[in-house]
Amino acid sequence: MSNGVLIIGAGPVGLITALLLAKAGAQVTIVEAEAGIVDSPRAMTYAWSVLDGLDFHGLLDDMMAAGFLNHDRAFRVFQTGETILHRYDVLQGLVFHPYTLTLGQNRLAEVVLSHLGRYPNATIRWNTRFVALDQHADHVTVAVEGPDGPDQIEASWVVGCDGGRSAVRKAIGLGFEGVTWPRRFVATNIYHEGFAEHGTPSGYLIDPIWGAVNAQITEEGLWRVTYSEDETLPLEGVRDRIDSFMKKTLPGKQDYELMLYSAYSMHQRTAPTYRVGRVLLSGDASHVTNPTSGFGLVGGMYDAFCLGEALTAVVCDGHDDEILDRYSTERRNVFLSVTSPVSSDSMRLIFYCDDPVRLEHDLITLRHRANDRKALRQVQMVPAALETPSLLTGKTFAERLREQGRTPPG
Repeated sequence: MSNGVLIIGAGPVGLITALLLAKAGAQVTIVEAEAGIVDSPRAMTYAWSVLDGLDFHGLLDDMMAAGFLNHDRAFRVFQTGETILHRYDVLQGLVFHPYTLTLGQNRLAEVVLSHLGRYPNATIRWNTRFVALDQHADHVTVAVEGPDGPDQIEASWVVGCDGGRSAVRKAIGLGFEGVTWPRRFVATNIYHEGFAEHGTPSGYLIDPIWGAVNAQITEEGLWRVTYSEDETLPLEGVRDRIDSFMKKTLPGKQDYELMLYSAYSMHQRTAPTYRVGRVLLSGDASHVTNPTSGFGLVGGMYDAFCLGEALTAVVCDGHDDEILDRYSTERRNVFLSVTSPVSSDSMRLIFYCDDPVRLEHDLITLRHRANDRKALRQVQMVPAALETPSLLTGKTFAERLREQGRTPPG
């Protein structure tokens, strides 16, 4: 019987999980319904804390070469133009990477894919759709549909990394508890000279109607502008409404070049467990959040780090599989106690700020942090709570980097 691991979904979470397993010598197969890495506008900014894990696993240098670093985050009030800047240099000397990384999710996936390609024990089957699965005592049989028709794959373990609509999650009978926001996000990739001409910093535009998350994606001037709209508006009108939004909010001249756009619903949802027998869930297949804080893919990468190590211990080292139950419990707790509440509060601040008293209270807090290094440092450390320390050693990635003789830059 195969001792291999089958991963459903070749997004960043699936690819990172596969890479950790492949590096340890496990046989890994990934099936992906698309023909290749999808380039629709999704995640692109990654908190300083997750960079420790990417560094530890040898991915960060290539990702930094492909993207660029941000050293601050701006909060701009649409109605007044007030801009409040929060700098990451307050973390200098305390953390290994006192900045965030900007890199489109598709390009990040390409970096991981290039590393995965070094391992002959890892295989990817593109254009192959998951259909169903059947669990047995010592393996799982998975039905797929590929270019050559129906097929079956046997694996010791299956990991569902197939997104918020996860067919794997549905196949193992799990619900998706939580709420859907009454507003959808519209994410756009645009070129607009006004950002550079006006020195517009990456960050948030605060307004109950014209709120947005604006961030430069590339050194060449490609920007991501993400705004929200009423979920009940017809999808076929999104393109025209993009023009209306840009005309109202872009700095300087109103001309812009739209490269890509994607409209999607926003949720705060989680599966009741991330393990059923020999099937595990990770990333958006296990939990989804609105992306206002940038915790979606960051949380998914922490899932991959945690599960990749735990599953490697079971598959390659004969570790008791109860560690996979701990993976499920720990990662779900992080979502419920950190990811979802922090992301929801960010959503409220940027897009649901129609209470002037509450908004002024929030702005007073933001101004205070901008002028108080201790207060700003405290809030800048929040992403560290997204990490689950190693289920084998109890150590964080920062502790493991220090064990390598590294010290945070001072």
